[in-house]
Amino acid sequence: MAGTPPMTVTRVRLWRWRRNPLRRHSDVVEAWIVLVTWILAVLGGILAGQAAAGSMDAAFSARRAQVHAVSAVLTDGAARTPTAGSGYDDGRVWAPVRWTSGNGAVHTDRAKVFPGAPAGSTVTVWADGTGRLVSPPATPAEAMLQTVLAGVLVAQGAGTVVWVGGRLVRARLVRRRLTEWGEEWKRVGPEWRNLSGGRG
Repeated sequence: MAGTPPMTVTRVRLWRWRRNPLRRHSDVVEAWIVLVTWILAVLGGILAGQAAAGSMDAAFSARRAQVHAVSAVLTDGAARTPTAGSGYDDGRVWAPVRWTSGNGAVHTDRAKVFPGAPAGSTVTVWADGTGRLVSPPATPAEAMLQTVLAGVLVAQGAGTVVWVGGRLVRARLVRRRLTEWGEEWKRVGPEWRNLSGGRG
């Protein structure tokens, strides 16, 4: 009808927590599921993120403790240009180096140096406890960045898993409630139609 005002819908916040004659037991259960899901998602995500960050930080600290920087000498001049097609390229080239460990043992190996470095140049390389050359450990800034990223990603993943689990439980509860409503309507529907003048 032209003169009928539009129907407005008023949203009542937290209605599942308030006492009212339309609230069912399943509504209260659903409210608790939502609350517990959010609490577990946030707290679980934070705890998992902190655990991952702590693990990463411990791994970086252990790595730094296992290697040490040594001063080595180029035994031959380095190539002037990097080899093409060598995959990841940081602009350096491989060259033979020699160094003496703390116990006086002389070691030789190949290390990455800047192109064109002449023989006899001093370079810093990283070695482990056995005297084998290894890649340098992450700098404090790199370690911090990777630790933070790992913590954030794990926190987000853990929180999402808990949230999805809560949504699945809630969806199952909603399906059960709809089934109960259907069963109830089968009993009440015919009486309602008779009272409203409909055909039963």
